[in-house]
Amino acid sequence: MPNPAKLPAWAALKTHVTDIAKLHLRDLFANDAKRFEVFTLEACGLFLDYSKNRITRETMPLLFQLARESGVEARRDRMFSGEKINSTENRAVLHTALRNLSNTPVMVDGSDVMPAINAVRERMIRFAETVRSGEWRGHTGQIITDVVNIGIGGSDLGPLMACRALHRFGHPRLKMHFASTVDGDQISSILARINPATTLFIVASKTFTTQETLTNAHTARRWFLDSVGDEAAIAKHFVAVSTNATAVTAFGIDPANMFGFWDWVGGRYSLWSAIGLPVMLCLGPDNFQALLAGAQAMDRHFVEAPLEKNLPVVLALLGILNRNFYHFPSLLISPYNQALDRFPSYLQQLDMESNGKTIDLDGQRIVDYETGPIVWGDSGINGQHAYYQLLHQGSQGVAIDFIASIEHPDAPPPHGPILMANFFAQTEAFMRGKTESEVRAELTQQGLSGEALEKLLPHKIFEGNRPTNTILMQTLTPESLGALIALYEHKVFVQGSIWNLNSYDQWGVELGKQLAKTIEQELIASEPATRHDASTNGLINHYKQRLLGA
Repeated sequence: MPNPAKLPAWAALKTHVTDIAKLHLRDLFANDAKRFEVFTLEACGLFLDYSKNRITRETMPLLFQLARESGVEARRDRMFSGEKINSTENRAVLHTALRNLSNTPVMVDGSDVMPAINAVRERMIRFAETVRSGEWRGHTGQIITDVVNIGIGGSDLGPLMACRALHRFGHPRLKMHFASTVDGDQISSILARINPATTLFIVASKTFTTQETLTNAHTARRWFLDSVGDEAAIAKHFVAVSTNATAVTAFGIDPANMFGFWDWVGGRYSLWSAIGLPVMLCLGPDNFQALLAGAQAMDRHFVEAPLEKNLPVVLALLGILNRNFYHFPSLLISPYNQALDRFPSYLQQLDMESNGKTIDLDGQRIVDYETGPIVWGDSGINGQHAYYQLLHQGSQGVAIDFIASIEHPDAPPPHGPILMANFFAQTEAFMRGKTESEVRAELTQQGLSGEALEKLLPHKIFEGNRPTNTILMQTLTPESLGALIALYEHKVFVQGSIWNLNSYDQWGVELGKQLAKTIEQELIASEPATRHDASTNGLINHYKQRLLGA
């Protein structure tokens, strides 16, 4: 695969950015009356305005040329065809097959994976319908009122985000809970609020060996048996999303209530698989199908649209521009929709676990270009009163994706206009800033003059020229959320392809897990820890001394 920094388009972009670096966005808008029309796109129910990026009409053709020289289109086609593009694990990458509602064959190792996908989804649908209708009963004959999903990483972030985002479509009887962290406070807090006779637990672990998940699952199991006393009752209150039938059965879960998935589904891409069972329980099969349909629409757009009209490609290339040529180290995801408050955390794993790497596909350390940005965020209105100060006047540039829905069906009348006024105002403020002359005129109008004006003046100047994207949807629905998630999935893929990365492994999460296994034994041993560095030994021993002292 090519080193992007050695490509002709990369060199051309470096020269181009040097030439336009001193241009200000407010001047670019002033000099081009059609800038908004030129730099907007719409597809799959999503509208993208990227005109507030530091680009000219000459920038985008250079970026599209970079995508072509990097082989993005060929790699995209290899992914969709089932080729094993996850080279370090020798696996296909086919989360897109999970939402292939057209049911066209998708081949892996000579076999069509669609029959197996459809079979699991049909089992999920039948199960969800029995729980939602009240046909499924707990061991005392009572209907289920609470669902607790026990998982971590992709087995938690995706279902949690989707259930929160689409809560207005949720079943009125079912309350959804999510336990991920091994910190016992979280699972204890959930267990304190629920009734064992009316609770269903979903244990989501592909291997059924994930330490955090199994620790929480066994805590829930003990709590349940302390109340019920009958191990046979576990089968009515615990189901599994796993492929390890032996371990699932040993836990007490009926294998008939085990929902499987495949090694070509990465955790952070698994929402569309049986990992989405809590989403289906919450929203119902029809809404889950709509979620898949929205994602599939974006898949088709990604495959069929030319690069110049391709939403994921354009969003990815703008990210490349901001990361590699303007050298912005982070990307803020700022949704102005409280239902999407967990979407930044979801994208954080999707992006940073995929492209947070310095070894390329050829096994070489990357030394001449940056890779994945730091991704972070919260709901936009809260952000305005927390970290937007740094964004407007801080010393470090941050690229921002603003996301909002035009309609908010459940919002009382005054709220929508106020929310959207802030949304549009912030994108304008980051673009325009406020010049010295504008501040001087404003302060003069307020009655300030002389030394008082001059003293306050520099504090109220905003540089502006901060790059932002604006993504709008009509209403936040299962279909629009599906399209939005798939948009970012494919954006990450395009960027990984240009950076010559394998975006589908995550070896970086392994080291801490390996060390933790050793330290766990040392924490219960009587002798002091000695085999680590001085700091780690000291911390372990300090912890043990204070714990015993307590």
